[in-house]
Amino acid sequence: MKIFQWEANMKRTFISVQIFLLILILTGPSCVFSDEQTKTDFSEAIRMIETWLEAQRDYDHLPGLSAAIVTDQEILWSKGYGMADVEKEVPSSPNTIYSICSISKLFTSVAIMQLRDAGKLRLEDLVADHLPWFNLQQQYPDTGPITIRSRSLLTHSSGIPRESDYPYWNGPDFPFPTTEQVKAKLGIQKTLYPPSTYFQYSNLGLSLLGEIVAEVSGMPYQQYIEENILEPLRLAETRTKLPESLWRGKLATGYSALKRDGTRDMLPLFQARGITAAAGFSSTVEDLARFASWQFRLLEKGGEEILKASTLREMQRVHWVDPDWQTTWGLGFSVREVDGRTMVGHSGGCPGYRTILNIPHTDTQQA
Repeated sequence: MKIFQWEANMKRTFISVQIFLLILILTGPSCVFSDEQTKTDFSEAIRMIETWLEAQRDYDHLPGLSAAIVTDQEILWSKGYGMADVEKEVPSSPNTIYSICSISKLFTSVAIMQLRDAGKLRLEDLVADHLPWFNLQQQYPDTGPITIRSRSLLTHSSGIPRESDYPYWNGPDFPFPTTEQVKAKLGIQKTLYPPSTYFQYSNLGLSLLGEIVAEVSGMPYQQYIEENILEPLRLAETRTKLPESLWRGKLATGYSALKRDGTRDMLPLFQARGITAAAGFSSTVEDLARFASWQFRLLEKGGEEILKASTLREMQRVHWVDPDWQTTWGLGFSVREVDGRTMVGHSGGCPGYRTILNIPHTDTQQA
């Protein structure tokens, strides 16, 4: 097991972390061990991870973090470190809820692919076919209109701006716009470059996909996600918002970057509102572990559960390669190569929170 490979990945992620939600996926169903082998192999790895996380929390003065490891259908290990709320002395645990920010995009992407499989949309559909109010200015009309995939929102290669035209990432109150506000500003925004030219990560793009989910399904985005993904997968602690009634308790408190005096300020609770489909979800490490287990299970057994196995495999395949050959992306999923192994997943960062979900692709798993 290449434990130091994982340490290197985690170290890069911990930079400028406040409250940190981490889930490590070490292996899936193609790696089978006997009971004794499992105990020997994983117990040593877990001790190393625990020591490293404790040291990292102290070194970076992190208020708190939670972590989990899942192997196939088993949550092998999960633990919390530090405090979910420093002032109230609420300890972090595997059941602590965090903003998962951009990991939200995976749920939106799954919803789009569900609707594709149901014959309700095509990936080559124009965005304007489903959203008549889509009036973003195309500076390069000769390159063709923006689609769900080929000139693509799903692969962040459509050329549209990263954000809606509001300062919602700025404090002190982080004023995320409503859907109506996003629509109101869309017409004054312009494409940054021709579609299918460069990778440009876009929260605006995934927010538009959330609107397509609502339009095509005929129900509010949040309702569709709950009824068609969260409830069937029994992800009871995953929500399309941050639960305000649980804030400063089960829902971890976000904190600012480290100040010069070594302290951090508590940040206010935010809701992503019109940006929910891109960055508004909350979850626990153990729920995200179950989300990963579903992917292992579906790809191993085949058939259909939430998605067709072939559709999930399609999503986790590279669909976009940047001209510099350094950035690759699937349909909603980040896809990258690490020491000969394909890793899929997503990371995220919102005011006060940092998250990461790393899954080795089942076709490249190694013990």
